[in-house]
Amino acid sequence: MTTTTPAAPPQVVPLAAAAPRARRRLTPYWLLLPGVAWLAVFFAVPMVYQASTSLQTGSLEDGFRVTWHVATYWDALTEYKWHYLRSFGYAATATVLCLAVGYPLAYTIAFKAGRRLRGLLLVLVVAPFFTSFLIRTLAWKTILSDGGPVVGTLDALHVLDVTAALGLTEGDRVLATPLAVVCGLTYNFLPFMILPLYTSLERIDPRLHEAAGDLYARPFTTFRKVTFPISLPGVVAGTLLTFIPASGDYINAQLLGSPSEQMVGNGIQKQFLNVLDYPTAAALSFILMALILGIVTVYLRRAGTEELV
Repeated sequence: MTTTTPAAPPQVVPLAAAAPRARRRLTPYWLLLPGVAWLAVFFAVPMVYQASTSLQTGSLEDGFRVTWHVATYWDALTEYKWHYLRSFGYAATATVLCLAVGYPLAYTIAFKAGRRLRGLLLVLVVAPFFTSFLIRTLAWKTILSDGGPVVGTLDALHVLDVTAALGLTEGDRVLATPLAVVCGLTYNFLPFMILPLYTSLERIDPRLHEAAGDLYARPFTTFRKVTFPISLPGVVAGTLLTFIPASGDYINAQLLGSPSEQMVGNGIQKQFLNVLDYPTAAALSFILMALILGIVTVYLRRAGTEELV
């Protein structure tokens, strides 16, 4: 004859103990609340307002009203297609130059510099942020001015002859040319490339390099097989942080370029502040965001790092 043990009665959690447990579960959501509220007020609401503006028709005198005029997008894209091409071309060129300059510097800071020198180099990388973006760009206008030492040196080395043949400069001038705009973009956004690269490289265990050397790998092979693949998230993050703001920039094209080097940011500024055509300006902004989103999505899929977003 088998005996069965009676089932244990359900445990009743006292209300005094359940309340703190519920508060602990809700704590992460309460911590997210300020950030969500900030994004809702300063991002979501303006985006909705801009979307509504892009579908309006009218004038500043008669007022604007929503008429669902979708053709504004096509008109804006047709009129400013070359501005978009220049924006993405300048931004891509500046991103490549930032990567070419920033990776060796980040590598040196992470692996070759001592602790004190590393801190000094990082301060020098961040130091431009203590100066206004506008002032830094105006400084480049002085550096690249006609008759200055930079232009004189480039002319003496016959570099300007090569850049003129490529359509980057005009004669002995650097200002008001595509080269000047790209130089300004590269300088202003270079820290956005260096810092993610340094963060990614600094996490690499130096013993991996020693292990590669023990396996008779040459330095270049070690870099190609070990260092660069591990630092790829930093490369992707740096290129995104450089390309995205550079695509929408307008200060460098305004101060260092000419009307022939205007980017889409200059077109948006003109429509908002000069022409006062708010629907076209809003449509230009949304087209720019959509194109950047598409480019970034394709880039992340090709890079195989979709988890970064």
